[in-house]
Amino acid sequence: MIQKITLSFFKVLILFSILLFARSNAYAQTIAPQTFDGLEKLCAGNSFNEFYASFSYIDFPAGTTFVVELSDAAGNFTTPVATTLLQTVDVSATQKTIKYAVPTNLVGFDTYSLRVKSSTGVTSTRFRNSLGNTAFPAYFKPYESSFFINGKIDTAMLCAGGSLTISVSADTPSPINISNIKYKWYKDDVLIAGQSSKDIVINSTGKYYAEIDYGQCSDVNFSSNRVNVVSSSNGSNVTINSSLGNPFCASGTGTILTATSGNSYAWKKDGVLIAGATNRTYSTNESGVYSVEVDFGGCKATGTIDLKSNSFDASIDAEDGYKLSEGETVTVTINTDAADATYEWYLNDNLIPNETTRSYVVAVKGNYKAKVSLASGCVSSKEFTFRINGESGPSSVIPNIIKLSGMNPYWNIPDEYKNANTKVMIISSNGDMVLDVVNYQGDWPQNNVDFKNVNPVYYYVIQSDTGEKKGSITVIK
Repeated sequence: MIQKITLSFFKVLILFSILLFARSNAYAQTIAPQTFDGLEKLCAGNSFNEFYASFSYIDFPAGTTFVVELSDAAGNFTTPVATTLLQTVDVSATQKTIKYAVPTNLVGFDTYSLRVKSSTGVTSTRFRNSLGNTAFPAYFKPYESSFFINGKIDTAMLCAGGSLTISVSADTPSPINISNIKYKWYKDDVLIAGQSSKDIVINSTGKYYAEIDYGQCSDVNFSSNRVNVVSSSNGSNVTINSSLGNPFCASGTGTILTATSGNSYAWKKDGVLIAGATNRTYSTNESGVYSVEVDFGGCKATGTIDLKSNSFDASIDAEDGYKLSEGETVTVTINTDAADATYEWYLNDNLIPNETTRSYVVAVKGNYKAKVSLASGCVSSKEFTFRINGESGPSSVIPNIIKLSGMNPYWNIPDEYKNANTKVMIISSNGDMVLDVVNYQGDWPQNNVDFKNVNPVYYYVIQSDTGEKKGSITVIK
């Protein structure tokens, strides 16, 4: 009996020793943080995101791996934030240094903690920063540049008793499309408490600017332009100036209308709102009554200008497509209010010589153009085009006489030969080719004809889809 008790006692003793040894081994695995890279805080961003954590360790089996973990923003490791392992350096058999990066979506806060965790589940105590604190700021800064507020305009007006909203602008560069960014707003270089959005409503004058709020990782270089908000009495007068004066010369790109400086603008022409015209300036080439409503921040005022043009009005009484009878003439007249104008007349894009009055007698069919221009001052012009057709029948005969002093000083062939598929050639009696064209438009001769002692004779050849026609042309004075 004593022998059985002794044997049982030894079994229990051996089992206890094994458990004690295993438990002592488990507690022997330790990780001791050494340095926190000599930093007070983890300020990461697109331009920099590499940090180091050095530690010593003992009694870990071969192949054990280690990672760096961040606590949550409140400093708890219940749900730790994983970092990105960049490199592990074995300093010695019991020391390692891990290079890591913080997550790019990290929600910045000032009370993070850092630890190392092994693949066996053992964790270190919290690292201390260079100030000896276990809680420190950690931020990832997705935007690292200056930006603009108030549409890049450095002044704004505020009416007495009114308010004004100043916003972060979308003008490049801009952080406006990056989520979760907070801002700090300043007035006269003093932080405005409780303002963190991209907009701020103000009701007092001063110099305002914004800064991206990265907590203790904030950088004054990531701030906006300064906006000087000045007072504007209620019902301020608005004036509109024309860069080319009033009246102005309605040519080129036009005149630029500029309103009194304010915060926002809405332009109208003849009482109708102009879509998209919301800048301080508006460019136009048209006369009319222009007005602009200017918002000064809590009060609005409207200015008006009756913009007039130094250009002129003109019209022509030609009937486009008129059918001219054989032997008929039609007088075409330009009507204009221009006091000093010049006139030009064209037939088939060729200038008609010596026709410089506002009326022209049309005697032949073809494509006409009339041009009226101001000769001095505001130089501008207007053009009118019209076509004169002819009757069928007799007009289809190819004329063989041209009377230069008559109402029809050109060799005007029937319309069926005026196309791109017809070739017209005219040859002098000496055998010289004086005309060789396709799509002839009834505009020969262009130059003076040398009569000498006789009326010159020319020969024509018309080659069309319907065949070839030949004949002679006698030119008389």
